[in-house]
Amino acid sequence: MTRTITRSYDSYETAAAVVENLEAAGIAAADISVVGRDERAKDSNAAEGAGIGAGVGGAAGLLAGLGMLAIPGIGPVVAAGWLASTAAGAVAGAAAGGLVGSFTNAGVDEDEAHYHAETVRRGGTVVSVKASDAHAATAEAIMDGATPIDRDTRIGQYRNEGWTRFDETAAPYKSPIV
Repeated sequence: MTRTITRSYDSYETAAAVVENLEAAGIAAADISVVGRDERAKDSNAAEGAGIGAGVGGAAGLLAGLGMLAIPGIGPVVAAGWLASTAAGAVAGAAAGGLVGSFTNAGVDEDEAHYHAETVRRGGTVVSVKASDAHAATAEAIMDGATPIDRDTRIGQYRNEGWTRFDETAAPYKSPIV
């Protein structure tokens, strides 16, 4: 049986290290996805961004195929893997749900999908793995070992700011000045 394991990280660099560690543990690149923000790619044109992986992601595996996508409600992101392909198809076909729909189609609970999409909108990066029973424990150990964002704490923070769910029609997120 296969299940989807998804974690959000505050930095692209942490997520990229997770991807590299998953691949090193024998999890196929075809079963791993990453979608998020990376400052080095923010000025890239999403329409021309295919193959930016060497500069942003890494030289091998999934990250070598990293490209740019423009996702409604989020803007330009770096993305690779099956989740990125699903999101790109949803964007190109103007399908409802965009990134949220991509997560839910992969088996992620709808509330969790809204959380992950909002995390990307606010500058985070999501790693998602389609793991067989044989690889699930390894994937979770690697992903949790990199200290993902605590979902409950972050959702509480979002809700304190008035958030209820991801809105792909919302204006780009601007961090409050602290």
